[in-house]
Amino acid sequence: MVIKILGSGCKNCIALKENTEAALKETGIDAEVVKVQNMKDIVSYGVMQTPALVIDEKVISYGKVLKSNDIVKILKKLK
Repeated sequence: MVIKILGSGCKNCIALKENTEAALKETGIDAEVVKVQNMKDIVSYGVMQTPALVIDEKVISYGKVLKSNDIVKILKKLK
């Protein structure tokens, strides 16, 4: 599983990355977490608001910081 955090590196992007890593730890799911900061790459996903969460090339969320428990629910559905 590859999880991408799309964003410029702002505090919300950092918070989403931290929440994602906490959710992965809680669920025990092994995944690679990648930060994508290049605006051209971000726009290629059709995302106009950051931060965004992309799991296995599917945009899951954008424009908000998901809490770790929300990410846990998403990961369990995808598992």
